[in-house]
Amino acid sequence: MDGRLPALPGERPTMQDWADHCTTAFPEVRLKKYLEMRGADSGPWNRICALPAFWVGLLYDDDALDEAWELVRDFSMEERHALRDGVPKHGLKLPFRGGTVLDLARRALEISARGLARRANTNDNGMDERIFLGPLMEMAEAGTSAAERKLELFHGPWKGSVEPVYREFAY
Repeated sequence: MDGRLPALPGERPTMQDWADHCTTAFPEVRLKKYLEMRGADSGPWNRICALPAFWVGLLYDDDALDEAWELVRDFSMEERHALRDGVPKHGLKLPFRGGTVLDLARRALEISARGLARRANTNDNGMDERIFLGPLMEMAEAGTSAAERKLELFHGPWKGSVEPVYREFAY
């Protein structure tokens, strides 16, 4: 920091160095010039807009933002860690507060959908941004995540082979 590195004598770090350094961390939410939500980096074409629409519905409408905060405001640190650690293993079936993560996901989707409806941004056919939540709503209705569906295929029709994933889920 004081410019005393033998490899770079006299060089001092800059704000750009700090900005570059900040891009090396990969938390679930990363602050850039915007909030980068990293919960899902990619997915099939029919879900590409689902995650951004979900967050827009929650964060860009004051009523939805308040509702979302009410949903999670009393989560303890232990509960947040249990969710973070448990969801990758148990998915939507993870028990939580007398229900499951699926119950929590459904409530969050409902809040987001109301937020998108209030924004009233429509396409040429008069449909608002809720159309992008369709794939997430289908998963919530079925109670099965994309990962769980792939596991069902792996243990069922794919007979333990990973080869079909490259054909059926190429995007």
